Amino acid sequence: MATIKHTERPVPAWAERLAHLMPLIGLPVCLWRLPIGFGFRMGMDTHPEPRSLWFTVPYVFALSLLSEAFALACLGLVRWWGETVPSWVPFAGGRRIPPMLVIVPATLAGLVFIGLLADYLLCMFEIGGFATVPYDNGWWRLLADVVGGLFLLWGPMVLALTWAYYRRRSPLVARLESKAG
Repeated sequence: MATIKHTERPVPAWAERLAHLMPLIGLPVCLWRLPIGFGFRMGMDTHPEPRSLWFTVPYVFALSLLSEAFALACLGLVRWWGETVPSWVPFAGGRRIPPMLVIVPATLAGLVFIGLLADYLLCMFEIGGFATVPYDNGWWRLLADVVGGLFLLWGPMVLALTWAYYRRRSPLVARLESKAG
């Protein structure tokens, strides 16, 4: 029987819920982009150069799988395997993961997604000469904005999860909390 492993310090309930929400937030955009891979324009009023389905289908599937894999990897910010290398990993199994080895890439990823949010908002509100793709009608545009808007929540969500991970794993925060408590 497997033993249940816990994090070094308790994970806040809000962080636990947020980490489980990440894959669900990314799923609509993954599903929305699948028809585009097969050549269906999803209401976009553009006529790009036709590409071979041999390129677009694997590309869109790979992008969708990578998106969901990233979202699932964010669970490491609230799980024991984000703090200790699993025992089955050769040479490193059972070792403690230095917090900065997780915090730095997670912060950079969150900032990249914040940059995507800024770019999206510039296009959506046509600020500074940026413009969005034209759509056949308002319903397609609304669908694209809702799906894209959900996906753009990832930046703030990743940064919030990273902050919670930092607070939980930081020796300085642990010392301050032990003195206060």
